[in-house]
Amino acid sequence: MSTQIISRVSSKNQKAMKKILVIDDQALHRNTVVSLLEMANYDVEQAKNGKEGIEKALTLVPDLILCDIIMPELDGFGVQKLLLSHPQTRSIPFVFLSAKDNPEDIRLG
Repeated sequence: MSTQIISRVSSKNQKAMKKILVIDDQALHRNTVVSLLEMANYDVEQAKNGKEGIEKALTLVPDLILCDIIMPELDGFGVQKLLLSHPQTRSIPFVFLSAKDNPEDIRLG
């Protein structure tokens, strides 16, 4: 009987789990954020640059995107701009993760 209860609780948690996409070119930063989110029972996908992040966002349509700003190929501002132009990703909450802290960068974000 206890196995059935655990099974039901696990299946409920799986349904409630939110999908988060983490986009960061720094493997250490990305892996740290991913590990913390997975320990909190989130379904986490990751991308190592902006271009890969856009592809994954359009394919997976996550519930939340956490994105670094300074990345090669396509920075976080470019990722956000492109995702805002697509109907399926336009309404996804988007949070910048960055060490940038001057007021101009904060307003731009």
